[in-house]
Amino acid sequence: QVQLVESGGGLVQAGGSLRLSCAASGTIFSINTMGWYRQAPDRQAPGTQRELVASITSGGITNYADSVKGRFTISGDNAKNTVYLQMNSLKPEDTAVYYCKHASATGRVFYWGKGTLVTVSS
Repeated sequence: QVQLVESGGGLVQAGGSLRLSCAASGTIFSINTMGWYRQAPDRQAPGTQRELVASITSGGITNYADSVKGRFTISGDNAKNTVYLQMNSLKPEDTAVYYCKHASATGRVFYWGKGTLVTVSS
């Protein structure tokens, strides 16, 4: 089992910045992908797909959604088993619950955090 704890969410004005953290503990996959996903607050119904925001592999390869490229940066600290999401130039449409995901190399086994709410006011 892997436990993921997100932090850093909150209320920020448009144009502002936030940094999210996700700390992983437990039986962590040595080769893995950590990702940040988001889901609008009014779309929390079970089965609603979460949008990939950014991901990083244990080898350091990153991937971003087009909507956040140039504004968000994902990074990881393998020694602390923690992944970060630096969010700059935030827009109201970035408002969502942000979830951390830890996946095995194949992606077949994965775990989710409970999420942290980011609200961007206009």
